[in-house]
Amino acid sequence: MRETAAGPRVLLRRLREMMAEAMEPQERLDRIVREIAQNMVAEVCSLYILRADSILELYATEGLNPTAVHLAQLRLGQGLVGSIAASARPLNLSDAQKHPAFAYLPETGEEAYHSFLGVPVLRAGRTLGVLVVQNRTQRHYREDEEEALETVAMVIAEMIATGDLARLTRPGIELDLSRSVSMKGLPFNEGVGLGHVVLHEPRIVVTNLFNEDSDQEMERLDAALSSLRLSIDDMLSRRDVAFEGEHRAVLEAYRMFANDRGWVRRLEEAVRNGLTAEAAVEKVQSDMRARMLHMTDPYLRERMSDFDDLANRLLRQLMGRGPDALAEAVPKDAILVARSMGAAELLDYPRERLRGLVLEDGAPTSHIVIVARAIGVPTVGQVKGAVSMSENGDAVIVDGEDGQVHLRPQADIETAYAEKVRFRARRQKLYRELRDKPSQTKDGVPVELLMNAGLAVDLPQLAQSGAAGIGLFRTELQFMVASTFPRVEAQEGLYREVLDAAAGKPVTFRTIDIGGDKVLPYFKGAQHEENPALGWRAIRLTLDRPALLRTQVRALLKAAGGRELKLMLPMVTEVDEIRQARAIIDREVRHLSRFAHHLPTSLKLGAMIEVPSLLWQLEELMQAVDFVSVGSNDLFQFVTATDRGNTRIAERFDPLGVPFLRLLRQIAQAGQAAHTPVTLCGELAGRPISAMALLGIGYRSISMAPASIGPVKAMVCELPLEALMERMEEALANHGAKTDIRAELTAFAREHDIPL
Repeated sequence: MRETAAGPRVLLRRLREMMAEAMEPQERLDRIVREIAQNMVAEVCSLYILRADSILELYATEGLNPTAVHLAQLRLGQGLVGSIAASARPLNLSDAQKHPAFAYLPETGEEAYHSFLGVPVLRAGRTLGVLVVQNRTQRHYREDEEEALETVAMVIAEMIATGDLARLTRPGIELDLSRSVSMKGLPFNEGVGLGHVVLHEPRIVVTNLFNEDSDQEMERLDAALSSLRLSIDDMLSRRDVAFEGEHRAVLEAYRMFANDRGWVRRLEEAVRNGLTAEAAVEKVQSDMRARMLHMTDPYLRERMSDFDDLANRLLRQLMGRGPDALAEAVPKDAILVARSMGAAELLDYPRERLRGLVLEDGAPTSHIVIVARAIGVPTVGQVKGAVSMSENGDAVIVDGEDGQVHLRPQADIETAYAEKVRFRARRQKLYRELRDKPSQTKDGVPVELLMNAGLAVDLPQLAQSGAAGIGLFRTELQFMVASTFPRVEAQEGLYREVLDAAAGKPVTFRTIDIGGDKVLPYFKGAQHEENPALGWRAIRLTLDRPALLRTQVRALLKAAGGRELKLMLPMVTEVDEIRQARAIIDREVRHLSRFAHHLPTSLKLGAMIEVPSLLWQLEELMQAVDFVSVGSNDLFQFVTATDRGNTRIAERFDPLGVPFLRLLRQIAQAGQAAHTPVTLCGELAGRPISAMALLGIGYRSISMAPASIGPVKAMVCELPLEALMERMEEALANHGAKTDIRAELTAFAREHDIPL
């Protein structure tokens, strides 16, 4: 009994010695299966490796016909071995041949063996192969034997990941870990990026697998767990982050896992079996991830990411790695791959090295995507499985135009995209040549092309893009990337920097638009809301908390001393809200005048049309403001009752459909009648085909991401506007069959040789 209990430890010690020896990969595998068979008193031990074509190939065996190595094959899901690989779960059978999944391979000579224990070879939850032991006698393998085999499988997984076994593959055959994978997501920011994977929360590679002293490792594990629990308790108790809702629920889930006895018991058992504390966490994490990946309950599957984060925190505790190492050793062509990210986290990476961003989650309007657009990083979101399929350093291509991500791409795909990048570069050269030319249509009508911004890093793009000014400066981004509310001096400094960089070009500052999906963790007034997009946000919040608006207005007034200041109010629902905001602004003007501050030469107040109720107040609205700006993203969402973050319905309704274009035309006509300038900012403005539609219904000022200025200007310069307006009038007046506006615009562009 004493000898059996020591079995796993003896086996791991022998494997450690074997791994340190210099030998060929096949010889190493042969010796590993031989050691396992001897240690577990098994007559057979076999290792199957999963190939890129979903075939499990026999790579080594002790006890079966040795000539079957690299010849015996099973499809994923075929036989007992294929079932283990497909389910990522062990099988422990006393009479394998009676199992309905049993498949006999004549070349192996395994018909004489009855008892069967097979475990998946897992890494980061992915199945890379299957490890099997068999005996002639009918027996059920003990729990400690199964645990030992799983531990050895983890060691083999690391061997596969290092690429050693690739030398054993036949020409034209690849292992599953290195196969080319194409994934489809949603295009969040245009552009093409070729580079190498940088996992935002990289899996910590555990190199020290076997312990010398189990008691010492147990102490390290206990200390790390205690430290982890204390840090989670601290986060939950600190007043500045102990807010309600989703963020607190995640921390509560962390605390639940950190105190889960079953999880801790498995960690301790792995240490007692001879692993280091780090290797124990890696093993238990991989096992848990594989189990949770195959659960159908969506809530339990969502908790998987909580568990991953917790286990990674524990690994960092054990290995003494802090968050400062996040952006170290970033390659020159980094493609960030993450489940999700915050705006501040993206800005931690050196911009000049970023070639693309891949998110498993995210939505087109989330602030991480807004920041990615602002700094011109091609972005694809909703790419399920991207993190688990990727390894640091993998070659990858991100296509932000059609939402494709090609991981470890084949040569022909890489060549095609390299040409696409060269073609884009040629187009960019054309756009640069247009930069200083007037933005006017072929028939001489001027069109104002403005850019959206929100951070100091955006400012150089004003000159580079040739934009006529900044049509939307999102002031809330400064709040979102800060750890506390920015003081009035910090706000004033940013706003002055923006106006200086604009060098006399117009800048429209939108007052702080927090709430909804733009959560500030340090804002104690925020509460969980069922429908945050329709809740306490933007002007609703700042009118209820006027000190926020007063501080911001004071900073803006001081920064704009001696210059024009344009202020825009977001999420206006009633004209009376504008009057309330104007009273706060007038009070700040009087306060600064009393103390002889240098004030703006003129102050223009505008409102965003995002809430449909304003459509029935257009006449009063145009009289109450100096200008308006249409927020097409939110307006479309609210008018069509479409949650743009919901992938099931995000593409259901077309903003270039007749109903929405009629509504936008109504706003443009109201502005013309009242002589109130109207600008449209949003995704519609940033694509040549939709920008063309806007010009066709009366808009002469549009604001977009800096990267969109060139393509839209190229379209404008070739556009016969009068002919387009006639075509749009006919299309929108058609009350019969459904009109395909996109098809109409595409045909018009083709007839007049307009670049789209």
